[in-house]
Amino acid sequence: MEIYSFSTIFLANDNHYQVEELRESFKLIYSIRKKYFVALLLLVLTALPGDLGELTRALVTDAYVQVSAFVAITLSIFYFSESKFNFNVGNFLKESSNFQIPIAAVLGATPGCGGAVVVVAAYTSGNVSFGAVIATLTATMGDAAFLLIAVRPDIAILVLPLTLIAGIITGYFADNFLTFSHKEKAINLKNEVPIIGENRKRDILFASLIIPGFGLGVLQLLQYDLEELFGIFPQLIAIFGMVTSILIWSNSKIKTMTNPKDKPLVRVTEETSFIAIWVLAAYLAYDYLIFLTPLDLKMMLETIGILIPLLAIIIGFIPGCGPQILVTTLFINGMIPFSALLGNAISNDGDALFPAIAIAPRAAILATFYSAIPAFLMAYTLYFLFPLFGQ
Repeated sequence: MEIYSFSTIFLANDNHYQVEELRESFKLIYSIRKKYFVALLLLVLTALPGDLGELTRALVTDAYVQVSAFVAITLSIFYFSESKFNFNVGNFLKESSNFQIPIAAVLGATPGCGGAVVVVAAYTSGNVSFGAVIATLTATMGDAAFLLIAVRPDIAILVLPLTLIAGIITGYFADNFLTFSHKEKAINLKNEVPIIGENRKRDILFASLIIPGFGLGVLQLLQYDLEELFGIFPQLIAIFGMVTSILIWSNSKIKTMTNPKDKPLVRVTEETSFIAIWVLAAYLAYDYLIFLTPLDLKMMLETIGILIPLLAIIIGFIPGCGPQILVTTLFINGMIPFSALLGNAISNDGDALFPAIAIAPRAAILATFYSAIPAFLMAYTLYFLFPLFGQ
């Protein structure tokens, strides 16, 4: 019989942890290298001569000035206000027990995933009901809301109130007719999410590019021709801004959201960069498909007709904002009806589903399932009664 001393066991365990740490380091390096490749590929594509290069530069410009800049400004207002007034959403929800569900739905309906994640975290602490979780995850459209607000504000002012109403009704229904025991482990977001802390040089660089990008975006909304006014300047700002966002994303340890302890500018930089990648990917995926293939996407989608809203709802179950931004892009380009967009907006949880599953897996999965009910009912009501609505 072989006998192991306490020190031998300790050293063996210590070596095991060192191996695990080394393995995680290699994974991180490999991930960063892949992300750097994305930045290099974008630079190559924007430098291409001919129609493909021209298309890429136009898409980068649109993604940056129409979406990324407005995302950054929206997040700035939210995070700087939160920092200035030191507002604790979790405590506010606990103290507003009679209005938890509408407040949770409003937080969910705010663009991005931050509001929804705060509600789920409050649920794990026993501060809100399960109905509040359903309300916030039903109401949220995730980061796709930023794209819709920036490009089709006329549709956004219809979709967001409808998802809000769906969230409130579903949340109240859940609390009154469903029984769900709270067994999730309490989570403190400030302890679980990596902390970056103070402003960095990259944050200053990001801000110096996003401010003129926002100005260009406003001019474009006012129907000014940016190329006629400024020549190549808008494209240069957009390309440098997007590459900066990719490099920030490449070196980030943030997966979906930032820590409330981080400086507001840090949070804006990190989260906008993350969203910018997905928006640009959706833009390129759609336009490259049209440009490089003979595929008639509109005709292909029309052949499945009645199944389009159902398909959009099912796509909404996929965690992450990428698939949802692609659905929104298809609507903006006239490929799918408003009913499909609405069904996806209600069923999808965007990036909120990732931290929600990590924080409260049972509640998140059940809430996502329950959100399919209003998504199906509202999408197909619009599909049959108002087939051309929103086009």
